[in-house]
Amino acid sequence: MQEAVSQEAGSFSCLVCGCGSVGFLILERLRREHITFTCLDNDPARVKELREQNYEALCIDIIDKERLSGLGWFNVVFFVSDSHEVNLSGVLWARKALPSAHVIARANDPINKVDLLEAGADFVIYPQEIIANTAYSSLEQLRCSGNSSKLIHILEQWTGTLGIVLHTNPDPDGISCGLALAELAHIANPDLHVQLLYDGVIGYQENRALVNILELKLERLTPKSLTQCEYIALVDSGGPGINNGLSRDTPVHIIIDHHNEQQISQNAAFIDIRPRYGACASILTEYIKALNITPDPKLATALLYGIRTDTKDFHRNLSPNDLMNAAFLLQYADAELLEKIMFPQYSYETMDILGHAILHRKTRSGYLFSNVGYVRNRDALPQAADMLLSLEGISTAIVYGITDEAIIMSGRNRDVRLNLGTVMSETFGAIGDAGGHATMAAASIPLSIFSLVRDKEVLLDLVIEPLLQNLYRQIGLLEENVEQK
Repeated sequence: MQEAVSQEAGSFSCLVCGCGSVGFLILERLRREHITFTCLDNDPARVKELREQNYEALCIDIIDKERLSGLGWFNVVFFVSDSHEVNLSGVLWARKALPSAHVIARANDPINKVDLLEAGADFVIYPQEIIANTAYSSLEQLRCSGNSSKLIHILEQWTGTLGIVLHTNPDPDGISCGLALAELAHIANPDLHVQLLYDGVIGYQENRALVNILELKLERLTPKSLTQCEYIALVDSGGPGINNGLSRDTPVHIIIDHHNEQQISQNAAFIDIRPRYGACASILTEYIKALNITPDPKLATALLYGIRTDTKDFHRNLSPNDLMNAAFLLQYADAELLEKIMFPQYSYETMDILGHAILHRKTRSGYLFSNVGYVRNRDALPQAADMLLSLEGISTAIVYGITDEAIIMSGRNRDVRLNLGTVMSETFGAIGDAGGHATMAAASIPLSIFSLVRDKEVLLDLVIEPLLQNLYRQIGLLEENVEQK
């Protein structure tokens, strides 16, 4: 027989009360992990079966508190019999007799779960809930496996050139997704030529560092480059013309995105849009995992950085999938490369824009607006919005400026009552590209007939107020004088 375990420095032992189907599985796992345990059941026949399988079992009724107290001390106590009353009685005993032990109990329904927690259980196992969660997790795995297999099958059939179009002014999430899809295409079909295409600028210093350090080859999206592509794929964008340089009627064959956009190309051969994910790089990472591909250090580093940046270091729009995928990538990523990408030098223009954003900020009822004037590096705007959101009393920060082609806005939000992406889309979607998430969004409004005006800052001053009035109306701001700080 296994003797009662006394409390000793460095020792760890468990008591398992109730050795039915659930208890037996716990015993098997404890023995497999070489954890010391004592098991007991009130059924002599069951105890005999356990002993025949070389388990050291005791025939004790869980409600016999005197005999339970004679067993000694345990780190963890399980009460997992079929009877709620028995488990509840055991929890109440353990809380008094073993105050420093961790108590885990089994519930038969949600009401039982509440009773056991109120009685002092540290954790309650509700098998039906576990089964439901496991079933859903299996469904997700099957869906991801099916999607990845379908994508590979499509790529295998193609010949010629695949153009992977990144969204306008691509960020690390979009860039890493393009790199990952290119790798999947190469694995599926080595004869398929791949081009990574983008429009706008790669202005954010971390973005430029990512491209330069990983020696990525990105090509300009032009009418000529499009004619060279038999197939078009979009990553981190919901459809042609949605934050990318394609016209709305461009045939698209693959769409992989994590934004909640409605205007997608239903004729695409492959569509995978998951709005609950914090980063599109998570979706591509799951393809890699499902296909049992070991990512090389550069790809793993890029995808990991893509997840980190789009979730703002795992603080924004984060899902459990993002964390699990980041953990998977971490084992393959190059830490030295990642550090070089994350901490590049700031350009003078970026610092100037950040300074302008601070100096020209205006607030209204917790909303902050800042005009940074004419900009070349539009990726400095989200940096400025991130920085200004950290000011005391600010719930939403919107930074705007003007380029040669458009008025641009970038917003950050932490007001749970406001979905900034919806507000941007409803305010500016009819006259430009706008949208995003609840906590981060952007808009780009083409200048059209004003494009030949030389003094862009004067033009911005002329046209911005009506645009802002529409925005104020959408977010419910009162028509009050803006207080400048």
